[in-house]
Amino acid sequence: MSRHLLFSAVAASALLAGPVYAQSGPAAVGQDGHPVSEVVVTAAPFAISLDSATTNIDVVDRDELDLAPSGGLGDVLSGMPGVRSTFFGPGASRPVIRGLAGPRVLVLSNGLGQVDASALSPDHAVATDPQEAERIEVLRGPSALAYGGSAIGGIVNVIDERIAMHRVNGVEGRVLASASSVDDGHSVSGALRAGTGPWVVSVDGVRRETEDYKVPTFPESKRQLAADGEEWPGPVDSTVENTATELSSYGAGLSYVGERGFIGLSVKRTETTYGVPGHEHGHEDEGHDHEHDHDHDHDHEEEFHGEDGVAIKLEQTRYDLRAEHDLDLGPFSAVRLGAGYADYTHVELEGGEPATRFFSEGWEGRLELVQRERNGWQGAVGFQALKRDFDAVGEEALVPPTRTTEWGAFTLQRLDREGWGVEGGLRVDQRKLESVVADRDFTNVSGSLGGFIRPSAGWFLGLSASRTSRAPAQEELFANGAHAATRSVEIGSADLDAEVSYSVDLTAHYERGPFELDMHLFGVRYDGFIDLSPTGLDDEESGMPIFRYVQTDATFHGAEAEGSWRVWEEGERSFRLEAGADIVRGDTDLGPPARIPPWSVTGRAVFEGGWWGGQLEVREVGDQDRVAEFELPTDSYTLLNASLSLRPLKDRNLRLFLDGRNLTNVEAREHASFLKDIAPLPGRNVRMGVAYRF
Repeated sequence: MSRHLLFSAVAASALLAGPVYAQSGPAAVGQDGHPVSEVVVTAAPFAISLDSATTNIDVVDRDELDLAPSGGLGDVLSGMPGVRSTFFGPGASRPVIRGLAGPRVLVLSNGLGQVDASALSPDHAVATDPQEAERIEVLRGPSALAYGGSAIGGIVNVIDERIAMHRVNGVEGRVLASASSVDDGHSVSGALRAGTGPWVVSVDGVRRETEDYKVPTFPESKRQLAADGEEWPGPVDSTVENTATELSSYGAGLSYVGERGFIGLSVKRTETTYGVPGHEHGHEDEGHDHEHDHDHDHDHEEEFHGEDGVAIKLEQTRYDLRAEHDLDLGPFSAVRLGAGYADYTHVELEGGEPATRFFSEGWEGRLELVQRERNGWQGAVGFQALKRDFDAVGEEALVPPTRTTEWGAFTLQRLDREGWGVEGGLRVDQRKLESVVADRDFTNVSGSLGGFIRPSAGWFLGLSASRTSRAPAQEELFANGAHAATRSVEIGSADLDAEVSYSVDLTAHYERGPFELDMHLFGVRYDGFIDLSPTGLDDEESGMPIFRYVQTDATFHGAEAEGSWRVWEEGERSFRLEAGADIVRGDTDLGPPARIPPWSVTGRAVFEGGWWGGQLEVREVGDQDRVAEFELPTDSYTLLNASLSLRPLKDRNLRLFLDGRNLTNVEAREHASFLKDIAPLPGRNVRMGVAYRF
């Protein structure tokens, strides 16, 4: 379906619904008639508050995004319990949730897919920048059946306000400017909304530039150098070459907001160019020993840097439509519509010249009918459809042209009777993948069932179980060629079956007086877990080791916890202590899976003094010696972070901040990253900036 046909159909559907559109849907109220705590919009089409969720959910708001490090989505979210980053340099990072990444973690923009190539390879950036967002919601585990099997590991939903859902009287907006020391970087972002009557116009943009970032040690780890018979030159200050980035993203939206709803259209353009550290190619690696996956011939190291290095130039144009309408149709109180179309391309530049090109074009639509709340019973039914065309041309085109089509139908239901409740969901979807290798069809059935109680004041205990089915991704089915980012030759299997997980989550929330506690235990068993397994062979042409996608059984289990103690409070001033921790362990019939993050513990002291505030944070990340074949262990590290925030004027909308990361300048390596042994995390970084809301 072309872009014009898609939006003609969507517009016609919206016009048939009537001239006035829904503003906010059902009111978010609790059983006592009072507003609930922060509502998580990704969890379900109806209102679920953060403190009543049966699985682990975090929300990052705009104030937190102002202080967040400039970088990709994975880097901004890394450090939450259960969340790490794929960290392929500052230009590309995706979230790792409970040890899972790639096609098992679904990254959304306002509830719709990205239509990019970020899940295909860790060196591919997400086509949405975190600084576009007003909030980001992170759901761990298969906790949202509304989005299908691609969310088998978790969901990250980047939510902006490009399409306004509420009226604006006059002009409102925000602006943020900052500079960072570790990479000589600077960034500017902002958003503006102007309204007159029912019409609202929105514009927003992000601009960021950084140079190669600094590290307190030689970029290559001691273990990697020792494995290649080379000496470690010592803890010398250095830079990770070919890590500069340049990003521009800008968009606009137009909304009509009536008494009972809204309808809006938006367009966004994203352009970014970033260096890819350590990127190698088969023709450059002939005659090289690849047993440890890295070329350490330092006499020729400059081939992979600067003008002779590899960079990626990414471009995407995206169009979205969103609408909502209050209605009185049997059991339903609101209808919501979302649709998006995107045209994506990125080019890998070698020595400044175009090499491999990747193309992704497609659309996705969602229709949700929200039930009227009746005596604690909420629910919704929904429908989803998508179509995406992927193609790659060039030496590293390891996946053939593939067309993916999918439709799905789901229902989510929840009964909350104050002291207890139950919830459940069911989804059926069909996915078809067509390529020159083979055509495959998958019918997936997923379901969940949970219950919760509130045994006493402040307590919430929940238990949920789910069965989730995921169709294999295109690279798992059809890959056949050298993949420089993973330093291997990858071979898919067109005969793979769907991957099925059976999971259990135990949740405990406590909030009373000065104490807050959030704990989660989880266990997941996979039937037909799709893993990339080494064959023990090397490819004759590239010299890279050969890996094949195979299916095996696997188990993952772990825990996450967060707590807060408000030690002192007086008016606007307060002091609190916070802590967080996580651990995950994975096993397959073939041995430990690769790149499973080690445990972490974080402690934080936070002072809020009205016009100023600050925090001090210590984060300990353990070592990881349970590794897969062709993977090296990773040492533990301790990070010291601190920030100071000032609102010096009577107008508290002006905010000045100073943020320091890795203040002790230690060597830190992210075990979940393919680049951990050649690109450590950035060294000491001081970032200063100003934010203003109006």
